[in-house]
This record gives sequence, C-alpha cells and structure tokens, in this order.
Amino acid sequence: MKYQIVNLVASASLDANLDLYNLAVAIPSIEYEPEQFPGAILKLKEPKVSMLLFKNGKVICSGASSEKEISLGIRKASKLIHGIQKNVKIQKRVKYEVVNLVATANINQTLDLFQTALKLDNVEYEPEQFPGAILRIAEPKITLLLFKNGKMIVAGAKKEALLKKGLNVAVKLIRKINKGGKRKKGEEE
Repeated sequence: MKYQIVNLVASASLDANLDLYNLAVAIPSIEYEPEQFPGAILKLKEPKVSMLLFKNGKVICSGASSEKEISLGIRKASKLIHGIQKNVKIQKRVKYEVVNLVATANINQTLDLFQTALKLDNVEYEPEQFPGAILRIAEPKITLLLFKNGKMIVAGAKKEALLKKGLNVAVKLIRKINKGGKRKKGEEE
C-alpha cells in the first residue's frame, strides 16, 4: 500500500533552561502567551517546521516531512536561541525521538463506512459530527481516519515500519467488509 508521510513530530532537549519571555522579545518569529499556553512557539520558514519551546529546555518539533528536516529545524532553533541565551549550546549532533508519524494513503475503493463501523468493534462513526470513520488498531497502535472515497489519514506510529504494518492490518480488515466497493481503474488488490 502506498502512503505519504506528511508530518513527523519529534521531541528533543536543548539541555538548558530557557528564558521564554526574553527569547520572544528578541526573536520576532517566537510567539509567547503564557496565560494561554506554557510554552513558546517558534515558526521556521526553512525547513517549514514549528517548534514548541518549554522553560525546561524541552523542544517539540512538528511539521517536518523527513527526519533530515527535524535535525535541521532543531539545529537552526538552537542557533537562534544561542544568539540570545549563550548557555544554550548549538546542537551539532541533534538527538531527538520521533513521537508520532502522520501519513496519508488511499485504498482506491469506495468504502461503506456504516457497514465498517457495524462490523468492526474498534470503529467510531458519527456522520452528523464528522464525515469519516475512526479506526483504531491495537497492534501496532495506530489510528486511521477513513473516508468514503477510500482516502485515509494514519497517525500514532513512532516508526515507519510500524506505520506500514498497521496500514496492512487495517487494509485487510477494511477490504474484508468492503468487498463490493467500487475499485478505481488501474488499481489491483
């Protein structure tokens, strides 16, 4: 099954406490509103990622489409912060942990979401509230948003291998129930 990773979320540490107020004053691309959220938000243009910065030095990077972008984003953020706060070292070898992968995929057939929800006990479907069904797979632990046109959004995997495995499990379950769904031309099983 083909898929495309559209977002990687990773966590890292700058190994120093951050003065979020002074960073926000000095760096225009940092938003900090402590009464709304305890962290600051740094938006980078290249790579196009967002960083959540916390006082304890923890960083959450989101919006990356590859691990290379995660490393580059964290390195760039540490360099920017180092310019204001000298105790923050510029990260040369970035250590991070991917905490979530988000991907899109297409099963290339029309899905009967009502039947899917009826026949699988790990599916939520409330069309009045949301046009897709939510399928939860326990092993590997992933969540899929399923749409009538066969498109899917997959989240929750921490590694690409687990994403692939989870997609294969989900597709088998979905195809068992949606046998009569119209396949799109040129697509095989």
